[in-house]
Amino acid sequence: MIRKSLAFAALATVAVAGTAEARDQIRIVGSSTVYPFTTTVAERFGKTTKFKTPVVESTGSGGGLKLFCAGVGVEYPDITNSSRAIKKSEIDDCKKNGVTEITEVKIGYDGIVLANSTAAPRLELTGQQIFLALAKDIPDGKGGLKPNDNMTWSEVDPSLPDTRIEVLGPPPTSGTRDAFAELALEGGCKTYDFIKAMKATDKRKYKAVCHSIREDGAYVEAGENDVLIVRKLEANPDALGVFGFSFLDQNADKVQGSKIDGVESTFEDIASGDYPVSRPLFFYVKKAHGGVIPGMGAYLKEFTSEGAWGPDGYLVDKGLIPMPDEEREKYRKDAVGLANNVMM
Repeated sequence: MIRKSLAFAALATVAVAGTAEARDQIRIVGSSTVYPFTTTVAERFGKTTKFKTPVVESTGSGGGLKLFCAGVGVEYPDITNSSRAIKKSEIDDCKKNGVTEITEVKIGYDGIVLANSTAAPRLELTGQQIFLALAKDIPDGKGGLKPNDNMTWSEVDPSLPDTRIEVLGPPPTSGTRDAFAELALEGGCKTYDFIKAMKATDKRKYKAVCHSIREDGAYVEAGENDVLIVRKLEANPDALGVFGFSFLDQNADKVQGSKIDGVESTFEDIASGDYPVSRPLFFYVKKAHGGVIPGMGAYLKEFTSEGAWGPDGYLVDKGLIPMPDEEREKYRKDAVGLANNVMM
């Protein structure tokens, strides 16, 4: 378990795991959504402490957790970012590979936006319309399901533009995609009573219907590169893109978020919980690396300082939605306690 934690491992394991040379820089992998926040902290950390700037890679949440859980030792990452909570199957993989003590740190909140170019009209969509546009199978009007045959937004709803459905988004390894399926697609899916009833009788089928994204070209996997998605939206004003609010905030001159269920994707509406497609963001720390990789403790203290993730911290300028004071203090204590106990 997470520490929320898994509670077994030995610090000494690092010294004997693998033959890689000792490392004097923190290595961080994971979510493309959390990447801008982490790089900002890493750069400041490198400039203001005696430690080297951490190396940060954007691999996607699933890809990062796979690397993180692969083993203990300097050849494996120390920290992984994630735009969703770690899954039980990933905890099991970690345990299997000797990664048995992990600390979870929630860093704040983010909204997932369905954005288009500022050169086009802003869309107003409901969860049901998003489901009918992007789900693999949709209601057939007879109490069953059929392959999604909606090719234009106006076929989804006559009030929407008569343009081809083209949505650029992240691949299956992305936490953003997982959260988009869970919050946006499922939100629209369960507006149909006969599908909602499946949850009680066949949970696996319910999830398959509500989380499966169509594969006929209407949804285009654009990798983990949100910059590329923005460029493509600029080039094609009819297309939409799926990414985190923080990236929308940084590119507000180029792209705009659609209203979903009547609520705009703004800092205030995400922070209040009114925006329906919002999610928590995390990073996970491998405790066994704490006494071996220089700067781990100091890095955790910097990231969880009020000057970084607080309401007036520098990460808010990057689009992070801060946690409430009590929640922020809880995770700060977890991170600082870990830093004080075992980390350099």
